[in-house]
Amino acid sequence: MIYCDNQSFVKLSKNSVFHDKLRHIKIKYHYIHEMVHKREVILNLILTDKQKIDILTKALSRKKFRYFRDKLGLAEVTILSPKI
Repeated sequence: MIYCDNQSFVKLSKNSVFHDKLRHIKIKYHYIHEMVHKREVILNLILTDKQKIDILTKALSRKKFRYFRDKLGLAEVTILSPKI
């Protein structure tokens, strides 16, 4: 199962009709389409606001960073400075 926040890609992967406008799509797409057609892969749409991986790939607001950090089960670390 693959979660994707690109609604167009999820719809295209399930639709076997290719339009002239889609000739430029790369081999990666065709492979995913084939795997969906064979039912070896399931693509599910996930809202961008719920995409936890964004914590690793995007600059986030503090609120959103904390939300995703908590969803991943990570703890806040406090760095103690050494006593001099």
